[in-house]
Amino acid sequence: MLGTYNLSLVLLSLAVAVLASYTALHLAARMTASRGGIAAAWLVGGAIAMGFGIWSMHFVGMLAFQLPIPLGYDLALTAYSMLVAILASALALWLTSRADLPWRRLSLGALLMGLGIALMHYMGMAAMRMDPEITYDPLLFAVSVAIAIGASAAALWIAFQLRHDGRRYSLRVVAAMIMGVAIVGMHYTGMAAAQFAPGSICGAAGINAQLPLSWLASVVAAVTLGLLGLALVISVLSRRFQQRTDVLAQSLAQANQELVLAALHDPLTRLPNRVLLHEHVLQSIERGQRDGQRFAVMLIDLDGFKAVNDGYGHQLGDQLLIAVAQRLGAHRRAHGSLARLGADEFVLVADIADPEDAAAIAGHLVQALALPFLVGDHELRLSSSVGIALYPEDAGSEHQLMTHADAAMGHAKQAGRNRYSFFDRSMTGTTRERLQLLQDLPRALELGQFALHYQPKYCAEDGRPLGAEALIRWLHPERGMVPPDSFIPLAERSGMIGPLGKWVLEEACRQMRAWRDAGHGDWRVAVNLSATQLASPSLPAEVAATLAAHAIAPGQLTLEITETMAMRDADACLRTLGQLTDLGVRIAIDDFGTGYSNLLYLRKLPAHELKIDRSFVQAMDSGPEDIAIVAAVVALAHTMRLQVVAEGVETPAQRNTLERLGCDQLQGYLLGRPMEPERFIALVVAQRDGERRRAS
Repeated sequence: MLGTYNLSLVLLSLAVAVLASYTALHLAARMTASRGGIAAAWLVGGAIAMGFGIWSMHFVGMLAFQLPIPLGYDLALTAYSMLVAILASALALWLTSRADLPWRRLSLGALLMGLGIALMHYMGMAAMRMDPEITYDPLLFAVSVAIAIGASAAALWIAFQLRHDGRRYSLRVVAAMIMGVAIVGMHYTGMAAAQFAPGSICGAAGINAQLPLSWLASVVAAVTLGLLGLALVISVLSRRFQQRTDVLAQSLAQANQELVLAALHDPLTRLPNRVLLHEHVLQSIERGQRDGQRFAVMLIDLDGFKAVNDGYGHQLGDQLLIAVAQRLGAHRRAHGSLARLGADEFVLVADIADPEDAAAIAGHLVQALALPFLVGDHELRLSSSVGIALYPEDAGSEHQLMTHADAAMGHAKQAGRNRYSFFDRSMTGTTRERLQLLQDLPRALELGQFALHYQPKYCAEDGRPLGAEALIRWLHPERGMVPPDSFIPLAERSGMIGPLGKWVLEEACRQMRAWRDAGHGDWRVAVNLSATQLASPSLPAEVAATLAAHAIAPGQLTLEITETMAMRDADACLRTLGQLTDLGVRIAIDDFGTGYSNLLYLRKLPAHELKIDRSFVQAMDSGPEDIAIVAAVVALAHTMRLQVVAEGVETPAQRNTLERLGCDQLQGYLLGRPMEPERFIALVVAQRDGERRRAS
């Protein structure tokens, strides 16, 4: 008995096969991109959609087959054949979602899947319940099974290769068409293998006789196409949702990374902050305990930064800090960790072989930071004080190392700054004292614990008293007289130097007014300016207001600045000093020869006096070479039309030498120590009266 085919249904079965293949490729990609329960859900749902699609192609293809007898299909066997298709699809999706697909697994999977599809087909044929039973041509039967296995192998390999390639739409369509033709080819080869005996009858013809087979085929195809289309839509929407979720997750991960970075790094310099530094030191300690590696903790404090920050604003100060961080980073060792602790404090943790190694590193840092910084239109100069604590010699814990490095840094500041200092056990007591003084400092100004002492200055030619230098003293209620070297660095670090300097200027002018009211109004008083005051654009106005408030002639006030301060920001310093000299105030360059000397620049300063530092005066006792240095300084100053003041005169020999070299004024313990204003005025008045009596 020969059968015929309905061409429309044949084409419909091909369309269903192609769509089912495309859906299978898409679902394989979705399973690969999913994890956990979502991947399992895609496996179940995808197997149902794909299996139903393959079964539908088979069923529509069978409905396209027509015999000259009524035909029908056993519902149970038909359902079982659908279940086989679903199980075969589940196997295919599971295999293509694995991390790899070796040839052995591909071959086994293709065999099982191909046999499953063949079983589905021949179970569907058996559902016709033909009597006598259908016989099959052995060759065509074997070919159909081989096609099923080969098509399965091709489908598995293509799906595995295209599972990550979601953008190559055209390639996936071509692959789906190839797979669809292969599946249809297997089906119709199997149909061609079927042989129906003449006079055969269909035992299942009465089961669905009430439904026209063409109408049934259309319904099955429509339902299948709808199901496959729905699966595709869900897959596409899921993919887009997953892409948005991935973008959001990536953004959240990036934001979280930035939050972690912000929590562990300084936002300005991008260096590690105190928290991350703590971890680095702990790691270095663990490595030291394990491998015996020594390291040094170096606390770097910038001298003069606060003056720049206050005088030029925080924006320029921030730019300067960035430049400092970059310069420090350039001198950081490969195995070192650089961090920023606070406004002007940095820490370097560096592996070392011995203390000399640490000294070399610290020396390079001090030299590097002493070079000028070009920030915007300003050439700025800083110095640094570096404290060094060694592991394991000085401490074995992070807290102790940091504390000892801070103590060493404070010692470097007290020793004159622009240097480094190693920690010593004797510094711990000093550190506690400094911390206590730092706590007492703010209230000391409120409680009136500060006082000015005056050290007289004399004319070198005739010994006349010309005036005095005002020097601040702290009358601590518990510690007694605290020397300036002990609290001036603390005032600079704590921000108290500005109010303290303003108080000194105010008190000196008040005292001059009191002396004048007492009949002694011809004294000239010198006041030391801090770097913070000099950097303040409002300094000239403050000086003018203070002089006016006490009715003091500007020529009676001398403001002393160090050459290091003058070189810190040359242009701004020239403007400020020019405004002060326009007021009539005298300017003196203090501690000449101990800082950054630039004779061309110093020649431009509107200064009136040059003070030779006490170190040069003391060195004159060593030999003629040191005397020649002082002579050169005196000659240079006179060439620049500056009065020369020698401070630190302690012996008659020093006095005689300085007078011979042509110094204009002398100051030192030989002539008078700093003293209270009452003692000072009594001393100089007595000296003047004695001179007058001798003159008469």
